[in-house]
Amino acid sequence: MTFAACIEWMFTNGNDDLASRIRAAHAAGVPGVEFHLWREKDLDAIERALDDTGVRLVSFCVEPRCSLVDPADHDKVLAAIADAIPVAQRFSGAGMVVASGFTRPDVPAQEQFDAAVSVLRRAAEMAHAAGTVLWLEPVYMLLHGQRMFVDTIGRGLDIVAAVDSPGLRLLADVYHAAQTNEDLAEAIGDRMRYVAHVQVADTPGRHEPGTGTIAWPAVMDVLRAKGYDGLVGLEYFPSVDDAGSLALARRALGLA
Repeated sequence: MTFAACIEWMFTNGNDDLASRIRAAHAAGVPGVEFHLWREKDLDAIERALDDTGVRLVSFCVEPRCSLVDPADHDKVLAAIADAIPVAQRFSGAGMVVASGFTRPDVPAQEQFDAAVSVLRRAAEMAHAAGTVLWLEPVYMLLHGQRMFVDTIGRGLDIVAAVDSPGLRLLADVYHAAQTNEDLAEAIGDRMRYVAHVQVADTPGRHEPGTGTIAWPAVMDVLRAKGYDGLVGLEYFPSVDDAGSLALARRALGLA
């Protein structure tokens, strides 16, 4: 395992644009980068920086962000994914990240689950036909007292398994899992084949691994035991300079 860095939040010192941050990540020995929304990004400059450095774009977020659990949003979901697919193709199959949307008050959980599975089956078929992959990310977030419907790795994997398509996989974020006190080993079970990517940050504060309360040796033991050998996405707010931040993360995660 090695690192990918979220360049929305990392390598920002003196680097006002993402292309400069890609070059800074390369200079620091980081082989992959991720960013969030794509529509307002200078994709030409990003492509040049990736080509010049050999750094890989690992993922970006589908936008606009719409609800998977509300059928009224499903046409918008599919349109957003259709727009994102050429971007993923341009960047050698970068993962296209989607979240579930917020829980719908007074709607049975099974109905919301079924709605998410229904639209993701259609979306995964689109993605797979284009040679790309959607990543469903469980996100712990509260808005007006409502949580995201998919805010645990366990529920996310339930949905990915129900869709059962190579066009859909899970983005497992250890920071969000920690917010719900989720047992990582239990949540994953024997379903690591559905996990495409892992992201990390410590809690509280969402800073580097090793700055908070998460037991990182235990987390890494679980990932290795379950067979994960992909990139570890650093999606946190650095508390120190980039070199010091990477050193902290490497030490906490036990990665070179």
